[in-house]
Amino acid sequence: MDKYLIINADDFGMCHAHNQATIDLFKCGGITSATIMAPCPWAFEAVKFAKANPEFAVGVHLTTTSEWGTYRWAPVAGDKVPSLIDNEGFMHHECDQFAAAADINEVATECVAQIEKLRAMGLEPSHFDNHMGSLYGVDTGRFELLTTTLGICGKYGMPFRMPTVFTDEMFGNDMLDIKIPKEMIDNLIGQLVAFGQQNKVAMLDYLMPGDWNGPQKDSYENFREYIYELYRTFDNGVTETYIHPAYESDEIKAISGSWQRRVWEYELFKDPKTRQHIESLGIKLINYRDLNKMRGYAD
Repeated sequence: MDKYLIINADDFGMCHAHNQATIDLFKCGGITSATIMAPCPWAFEAVKFAKANPEFAVGVHLTTTSEWGTYRWAPVAGDKVPSLIDNEGFMHHECDQFAAAADINEVATECVAQIEKLRAMGLEPSHFDNHMGSLYGVDTGRFELLTTTLGICGKYGMPFRMPTVFTDEMFGNDMLDIKIPKEMIDNLIGQLVAFGQQNKVAMLDYLMPGDWNGPQKDSYENFREYIYELYRTFDNGVTETYIHPAYESDEIKAISGSWQRRVWEYELFKDPKTRQHIESLGIKLINYRDLNKMRGYAD
């Protein structure tokens, strides 16, 4: 099998700075897909762009956490999902807080509410994924969160961001933040993959976002070289890497203490040399609609 790569822009709709960067990257070919956060105030702008540009693969970034200090959002389903609301009236800050409190039926209610909200705005989603990895269950071992999510994906006929192979490099990746023993996932991954396949959910082979735990955090040049070298290591099959691109602005600086990293991601993937580097490695860029066809689940 050849090498294929999906580059997804997460957090579409989170704020205007993210929307500006994501739209720009779609137009210049720096990304192949993006996913919208339904609870966030700029989701409408993101859907408006997706409706006007149906050639781009835009999906739903299923969101159950609200991580920032002063910029917060609440569940779409409101008082129907009290276990997903913290004592400040918003979604829980962290994945482990969410997993400890979440009622599984309320999780399903919220996920469907987010999907239907965006569909009612006019989005025809290409795929689903998950904000901060809260629905994988890797923080607490609550894998019913993942099976519930895969069941929802199956009902909608949507691919889902889930790798079918877990490598040592993935366990060491700071962005993936896997907190349970590797042996537990090794023992369960076959069952989880089989469940996804039974529900006709297209999944990845590998998931490898950029990690910030190293000298790559010190400068844009270090980050660029790190990403270029990381992509050299990709194996045959379908890999996804996801980014959180944002325009540099007062807005993103007020929201996130890690705003500089988001700006660097935007700048790197806007640079045509990055795409040239990817193509020089023999990697073919695809999106989630392509993945659905490759797995044989497209209508």
